[in-house]
Amino acid sequence: MLFAKDLVKKGDKHEVKIGTFIQEWFDDKDHVIVKTSGSTGDPKEVTLKKSHMLNSARATGIFFKLGENTRALLCLPANFIAGKMMLVRAMTMGWDLHVVAPEKDALTQYDNDYDFVAMVPYQVSYSYGALGKVKKLIIGGGSISEELEEKLMEVDTEVFETYGMTETVTHIAVRRINGLARSEHFTALPNIRFKTDDRNCLVINAPSISDEIVVTNDMVNLNSPTTFKWLGRYDHVINSGGVKLFPEEIEKKLATRIRLPFVISSLKNDEFGECVILIVKKPKDIDLPDFSDAFAVLNKYERPKKVYSFSKFPYTSTGKIKRTKIMELLKERLNK
Repeated sequence: MLFAKDLVKKGDKHEVKIGTFIQEWFDDKDHVIVKTSGSTGDPKEVTLKKSHMLNSARATGIFFKLGENTRALLCLPANFIAGKMMLVRAMTMGWDLHVVAPEKDALTQYDNDYDFVAMVPYQVSYSYGALGKVKKLIIGGGSISEELEEKLMEVDTEVFETYGMTETVTHIAVRRINGLARSEHFTALPNIRFKTDDRNCLVINAPSISDEIVVTNDMVNLNSPTTFKWLGRYDHVINSGGVKLFPEEIEKKLATRIRLPFVISSLKNDEFGECVILIVKKPKDIDLPDFSDAFAVLNKYERPKKVYSFSKFPYTSTGKIKRTKIMELLKERLNK
């Protein structure tokens, strides 16, 4: 505890967050309060039982075969669940945890090798040349572009995309995205089972980490009680002329062809019900590019009917674009 107090009093910003959480972890309460990132709605506080966090840590250790003395890197902020759980895993399973500031090039700053690392996509992009230091890498906190996924096929590191949320104590399923074991489907961690509701949204039964069934807004193709393919958010689905379109899938196709930050969304349309639109972030002093070549990779239903731009995008504290806020701003502009 003296170590944690020293971090809080004298540490850098990221170290203060680590020290604060360690103090919380060892206090008399049976729970911790964690803030969500706010990427799919307003940020909120979630109460998590410490026993559930321990169970989640052990499940990760079992699934990835990470035992005592595992060399791991913490390069995520400890004020959110992903960073907190790296600390819990290390304390629970006796890992050798190297802690660095949560910067984009965190992996490149030290000449260390690691058995296990967790990163967000932009960190992976900036650390691509140093991935040889890592045996197993999990990526969460944002979508992985087709371009990055293809690049990761060229590395020896075992790379996994994660599926989870604060309410499920980080990941409850993972998808291998490189190597011979590459898959489109997410596979559940131990003691997790899935089903779908009448919207085809994922329902999670995870008694070891949640006292309640978790009903999500994530539409999936369920392959078995332990595997699924993620399609997109129910609240983002576009119904254009009777065809259901997932903005996330369209964005993934365009990610390597549009170099400006962007989102795919929709507006009401008299002919089709809804029409696809592209919203880009561009500086005021440059003209809007021609996206014809980029749109060529899309089918006729997916192609945006209109393009809008903003000089600034709203982001969450973890760097995710606030899609709902952007649409609010666009509608305000169109209604003027």
